[in-house]
Amino acid sequence: MKDISIFFEPGFIPEFRSESIIQGTLSAHTVFHRSGDFPDLNGMDIAIIGVMEERNSYANKGCSKAPDEVRKFLYELSPAGHDYKIADLGNIKAGATIEDTWYAVSQSVAFLIKRNILPIIIGGSQDITFANYLAYEKLEQTINMVTIDSRINLGDVEDQISSRTFLGKIIMHQPNYLFNYCNVALQSHFADARSLELMDKLYFDNYRLGELRKDITACEPLIRNADILSFDLSAIRHADAPGNAESGPNGLFGEEACQLCRYAGMSDKLTSAGFYELNPARDSHGQTTHLVAQMIWYLVDGYYNRKKDFPIGDRSLFTKYRVTSPQFDHEILFFKSNRSDRWWMDVPYPPDKRLKFERHHMVPCSYQDYLQASEGEMPDLWWRTYQKLS
Repeated sequence: MKDISIFFEPGFIPEFRSESIIQGTLSAHTVFHRSGDFPDLNGMDIAIIGVMEERNSYANKGCSKAPDEVRKFLYELSPAGHDYKIADLGNIKAGATIEDTWYAVSQSVAFLIKRNILPIIIGGSQDITFANYLAYEKLEQTINMVTIDSRINLGDVEDQISSRTFLGKIIMHQPNYLFNYCNVALQSHFADARSLELMDKLYFDNYRLGELRKDITACEPLIRNADILSFDLSAIRHADAPGNAESGPNGLFGEEACQLCRYAGMSDKLTSAGFYELNPARDSHGQTTHLVAQMIWYLVDGYYNRKKDFPIGDRSLFTKYRVTSPQFDHEILFFKSNRSDRWWMDVPYPPDKRLKFERHHMVPCSYQDYLQASEGEMPDLWWRTYQKLS
């Protein structure tokens, strides 16, 4: 597809009283879609996309109004000194059918990824994640997806797709390009036994809110492994983000949400991200809207702080560690980046599946995984990945 401009209309464009004020904001570093003038995407790094769709939202009508409200805060934030190359493409309006909206989103995301541009979606309802996933089907690329959510949105096979069931639809979709799925910030009181059992059966990853609260840095390898990030605002506690129908007394703090977004932005693997279920009608003094703008700011800041140290190509940039144990059937190889001190482990896979799994055998991990292996205990992350590769 050569032209995605047909899907978009201009979104909110900030106006400031003086040029000096503009220069002190992110808006000065962004190219906007203006009436009849779609941004030139040549040389761009990041594209902001609003999706004004809420028909499949679960009890959160009003979230389609979020994109322009977020822009009002986002473009007033100060730049961090990077050579920003950002294009705001405007909004995808809700189509005649939900499938029309999905088509516009998937086509646009695929178009941008092919050009090495990171799309950041501002929803809208979280079922738009399904449309984001469909973009990778067009690219014929197996991917890893991370959601930051208080729930696991599986639903039943016969359920209509919604913000509560989109994950089940992704898992069941054929052809299937989902290699691994991880949910971060799950709240146990929202986790039904059937969903947890299926997650375990598929060797997917779960990281509960309580575990995150003990050590947020342990989430970094999980998020670093994601091609898609989908952030449901209900994962943040109501006191910090009241602009969501399902926010509750427990959840992430605003600072933690920003930290997770920065982890995602710094990942060389991340190629798309979305923020969903913000409902301006429920927001208090723009508090949640402002927080989402800051979360996007941290994602962008992480992007411009990428180390480009994924362990392929020149291995001289890494320190290699070999771990053997009588309890292991395989030697475990670890790689530590000399640039960032981040860790990966190499998980073997059948040679005949090289094309399918080439992107997934080098798994982000932590120093604790290395210590665990050194003490003769197989890291759970290694074992779960090996099961999917075999």
